[in-house]
Amino acid sequence: MSILEVKGLKKTYSTRFGGNKVEALKNVNFSVEEGEYVAIMGESGSGKTTLLNILAALDKPTGGKVMLSGIDLTCVKDSQMAAFRRDNLGFVFQDFNLLDTFTLEDNIYLPLVLAGKQYPEMHEKLMPIARTLGISGLLKKYPYEVSGGQKQRAAVARAVISDPKIILADEPTGALDSKASDELLKMFEEINSTGQTILMVTHSVKAASTAGRLLFIKDGEVYHQIYRGNDSNEQFYQKITDTLTLLATGGERI
Repeated sequence: MSILEVKGLKKTYSTRFGGNKVEALKNVNFSVEEGEYVAIMGESGSGKTTLLNILAALDKPTGGKVMLSGIDLTCVKDSQMAAFRRDNLGFVFQDFNLLDTFTLEDNIYLPLVLAGKQYPEMHEKLMPIARTLGISGLLKKYPYEVSGGQKQRAAVARAVISDPKIILADEPTGALDSKASDELLKMFEEINSTGQTILMVTHSVKAASTAGRLLFIKDGEVYHQIYRGNDSNEQFYQKITDTLTLLATGGERI
């Protein structure tokens, strides 16, 4: 069953004085099945950031639709959008987006606080997540007291604690060293194995190789896609590398 459907998505920006128009997204079509782990790759300027912003309901398209569990995001009223994001979407950002004046625990609780949940319920939800992510002993610390990898673990906990329909990850390994990146990607695989749907935008072939499917976006369109199938991470990594080489030399689009 498709949890996310993107149909004929277009986004056109006007230049500052309206003289020229820039087509960031031309005609994007794809769907994501419930429980799927999908990565999106593309060069700078390919449109992937614009696409993610629209999927996150942070921007509105010029044309087309984004359906999340049957709800058209383009029809959600502005006054209801913050609550919609809070209740349906989980976010993991490259720069963590943690509040330095809050402990890790309070940062993680934030979506539930905004939803009006009480402390006992929040605490009960957090403890198993914190144990899984290995941050139980860090909850009372502040972001400036922990490493980048530990901050990202807290950010992942914040993303999953509200049981979102889909987690949107924007270059989640971009600010991490190789060890922390490996740990985060392993966590993503484990979270996905529980049935959580994940959509990740990344420049990293290694990060993409942990997904079950990879979409390539180029010049504002989904240009190609490949599936993991029964491949190991290492085999899928090689398949991605070969595909990138093929596309760079003018290989066929889907």
